[in-house]
Amino acid sequence: MGFREALEHHVSEHRSGMLVDLVFACSWVTMVTVLFGLLDGPQWAYYLCMLAGVVAYYGFFASVAIARDNETIS
Repeated sequence: MGFREALEHHVSEHRSGMLVDLVFACSWVTMVTVLFGLLDGPQWAYYLCMLAGVVAYYGFFASVAIARDNETIS
């Protein structure tokens, strides 16, 4: 299997998850950029908020997974 076929297989297998990841990332970056554009906050806080997006991403999707598990148990 060549690189192109492997890439096509990966994208077709993970298409919806990749789209959700992209939407979350674009939303987070836009929100932080607009917020810091309006508030004119320090550069280090801007980068800290961008890094917090990684934590927010994993926290959000972990809570969704837990909620789905609890829903199937009930």
